[in-house]
Amino acid sequence: MLRYLIQVIENLLITGILTALLWAVLVQKTGDRGERRKPPALWGCAAGTGGALIIAVLRRTTALINRGFFNLWILSFAIVFGILYILFLWEVLQKPLRKIPFLQKRLSLAEAIPGYVNALFLGALLFYALPTIFLYPTEFVLAGESIFSTDFLFKLIGYAAGLLVVILTALALYKTGKALSPRRLKILLTAAILVNLCGQVIVIVQFLLARRMIPMIRWVFRFIVAAVNNQIVFLYCLMGISFLLPLALFIAGLKTPVSGKNPAENRKIRAVLKINRRWCLTVAAGFVFSVLAVTVVKAYTERGVELSPAEPMTIAGEEILIPIPQVEDGRLHRFAYNASDGTEVRFIVIKKNEIAYGVGLDACDICGATGYYERKGQVICRLCDVVMNISTIGFKGGCNPVPLAYSLRSGNMVVEIANLENEKVRFK
Repeated sequence: MLRYLIQVIENLLITGILTALLWAVLVQKTGDRGERRKPPALWGCAAGTGGALIIAVLRRTTALINRGFFNLWILSFAIVFGILYILFLWEVLQKPLRKIPFLQKRLSLAEAIPGYVNALFLGALLFYALPTIFLYPTEFVLAGESIFSTDFLFKLIGYAAGLLVVILTALALYKTGKALSPRRLKILLTAAILVNLCGQVIVIVQFLLARRMIPMIRWVFRFIVAAVNNQIVFLYCLMGISFLLPLALFIAGLKTPVSGKNPAENRKIRAVLKINRRWCLTVAAGFVFSVLAVTVVKAYTERGVELSPAEPMTIAGEEILIPIPQVEDGRLHRFAYNASDGTEVRFIVIKKNEIAYGVGLDACDICGATGYYERKGQVICRLCDVVMNISTIGFKGGCNPVPLAYSLRSGNMVVEIANLENEKVRFK
């Protein structure tokens, strides 16, 4: 239960915060019933949600979707539209647009472009975040289990509670943002988008480094690994920035005099101030609960997960030899090699079927060298708690272990020491 509560908050709250602030800006510009904002923004949200659902189904039922390449492309689009949105938000591109000959005769189109950019930005945010959220319920029931069980009910409660926290917090943030001064809201939204862009750039660089699409520079790799292992910092930064909205509104409410023309107006002013204070407190409660969930509660749920000790193996010259009978049982086996500089390089082996083995480093491109463990016959990432598809271990992609080449010879599994030496930087 707690695992899905934490994961929903970690993976969705950033999108919820940005979506709430984007809608608050839209409402301030056009009013609650502004017709110009509705079709583009609503269609953008609908397209992003619908596309995310399709991607989730494809990821669940086929092998057509490579998670790494999907993240690369959608984050690239989100970064482009995020930068364009900021430029339109501060009216940097409006005048240059009107000078384009094609748009000079189509002023209505020029005025509509910022709305379309906003819609595409919203759609990209949802398209990136929601597939994982849609896929969580498919993990509630393992093979051979029934949905009519206490375990399934607890998982469902945790998942629903996470969604409720994110939705209520985002709604309260939208309400407080809408009531704040437009300039303050624009400044805070711009800061929030820039923080999110930094996190997205790091994910892209991580993917490019893992695929050797850009040179493996040591200091860059170490920075990216540190940033990936501490991605929760971006969530904290966004919460800190967006919390300034309800804080400013709450303080402004305390200073606002209740001086209407008559008692009826005074009651109306008091009612508005009271509602605003409640929304401010809702944001504060949502953020406090979220921080506790991703720190205290997460530490509690992960307290008992320890990696199994390394098993014995034989080093013969430049090769590591592991007897085949030692890894024939279909269980997860962990091995460790001390590299030339003293770094312990871990790798895992598991038999996938009668003719194939899954062999990889005890580390992945996404979560670093946190390791994997076995639970109820499943291989689990220790950091993100994602269940590995055993048949895909040994292949690149997602949270899979980094593939490690091996061969079978004379009843032994043979691993080249040079391959482990080349990967020792991952374990420093």
